[in-house]
Amino acid sequence: MATQTLAERTETLRPTGLTPLLTTAQLMARYGVSNWTVNEWVKRGCPVEPTSFRGRRFDLDRVRDWMAADQTAPPAPEFVPAQRTA
Repeated sequence: MATQTLAERTETLRPTGLTPLLTTAQLMARYGVSNWTVNEWVKRGCPVEPTSFRGRRFDLDRVRDWMAADQTAPPAPEFVPAQRTA
């Protein structure tokens, strides 16, 4: 089975009312920030989803809402896939 994109996973889970959760690495890649930055966001109150295992997971919608409400956070860039040139 091929790996699904975030958009594909979102569509797959939509009928269940669930949303895919991102790992720290996926959140870092999504916003183009370092692990240190994500840790600082968590210290300032970025929502983290509870898990039954080691590691953190993030609901992208809740993170976006937190960023919009957090006046001290610099605006995070929205993810735009890079255009490849030949």
